[in-house]
Amino acid sequence: MRIRWYGQSAFLLSGSVRVAIDPFGDVEARARERGLRFAYPRIEGAAADLLLITHEHFDHNGAEVVGGEPQTIRSTAGTFDSPAGEVRAIAAEHDDVAGTRRGPNTIFAFALDGLRICHFGDFGQGALRAEQQDAIGAVDVLMLPVGGGPTVGADAAVAIVRELAPRLVIPMHYRTEAVDFVDPPDAFLAAVETDVRRLEASEADAGDLLAGAPGVALFATP
Repeated sequence: MRIRWYGQSAFLLSGSVRVAIDPFGDVEARARERGLRFAYPRIEGAAADLLLITHEHFDHNGAEVVGGEPQTIRSTAGTFDSPAGEVRAIAAEHDDVAGTRRGPNTIFAFALDGLRICHFGDFGQGALRAEQQDAIGAVDVLMLPVGGGPTVGADAAVAIVRELAPRLVIPMHYRTEAVDFVDPPDAFLAAVETDVRRLEASEADAGDLLAGAPGVALFATP
């Protein structure tokens, strides 16, 4: 399975089936209107069999950029059959006040090619609830926001890593030269108690990343 990071929280997993998560469209102008910088390259040529959208903010719900007529599961909770098998969509919040500030968020957990994948979307709760952890279950690859602001920051992200004990953590939704409204990943990387690999590309083979001890893979900025 190949993992490609497009920036922010957008990924394409390419294995026996293709799974796209939280793609963004042409949002640079909309971000600029709000005084924000969002300058990741446009997502082009991406096709999927399954599309997962964690919530309906403009930098996460660009379904139109994903080709291939994928089955789409968006902004909801439940258990669904999909081309990748069972998908658990776990209700969460985008803030620490029960969603009253930024709305709902979905955590997605599913298996692909023998690996348990979990994508946290824009998780902003103060902590992971016990029932959410139970619903997530075992995790091999965890895609987790670490940039603070509208999501969890370093301390809460590290606590989630300790609770879920994934084999691999892929940080997302943090400050790069392309975005300016979240914090850099440095505080998380300094606090997490595992090896950190800084990749030279924004795409990698999952098997290579999982070889050896548990750790963190920091993808290169697209």
